[in-house]
Amino acid sequence: MKKIIFISDLHLEENRPDITAIFFKLLNQAVNDADALYILGDFFEAWIGDDDLSPFNQSIIDALKNATDQGLPIYLMHGNRDFLLGKKFRKMTGCRYLPDEKVISLFGVPTLLMHGDTLCTDDVAYLKFRKKARSWFFQKLFLFKSLKKRQEIAAKYRQASQMHVASLPDAIMDVTQAEVERKMQKHHVQHLIHGHTHREAVHTFQINNQPATRTVLGAWHKHGSALICRSDGGQEVVHLT
Repeated sequence: MKKIIFISDLHLEENRPDITAIFFKLLNQAVNDADALYILGDFFEAWIGDDDLSPFNQSIIDALKNATDQGLPIYLMHGNRDFLLGKKFRKMTGCRYLPDEKVISLFGVPTLLMHGDTLCTDDVAYLKFRKKARSWFFQKLFLFKSLKKRQEIAAKYRQASQMHVASLPDAIMDVTQAEVERKMQKHHVQHLIHGHTHREAVHTFQINNQPATRTVLGAWHKHGSALICRSDGGQEVVHLT
């Protein structure tokens, strides 16, 4: 039976070796029994450029390369924490990048994949910053700075992000249903899988009088979380320790 794994929001960082170890374990298992692995954004807590080849980052790169060399297709989508993952990282790991909105055939079912941040349309301040940060000029200017300076800037951005999240009502940090339905109708799908909000759940509703599903992937704060989809139509969320 075929199996595809979806994960998101691992926020890998050096001071969380427990989470990294869980990912390595999942990766090894996926090489043996999965047909593909999809990582839907925020794989890293922060990625400040492909030249940041610290021992920790190199260990992640080596693990991904080992998996893809063994034949596991790994699809990677940029998140709001790691949108600077570039061509060099792709070449070093063998991962395949996905655009912000990607429709795949999930065992015959058209399914839209997203990170999920653009679905949070009530968070106007973040979307304004996102537009700026994704611009070619902003990224070139940032990457031109020294590695040390980029690390300092990234730390300040993370602190500012935490303060921003803490200052907003929960509802603003979640997706808006109207935007969810707009995106799904745009891509002619009844199924959506995304991360970003850290609110693991399966939501059911109707689009065009047909049943629709929105699956939210869990964040890897206290344990790992993976959505496993099988070719017989079965799906389950597995928590990894």
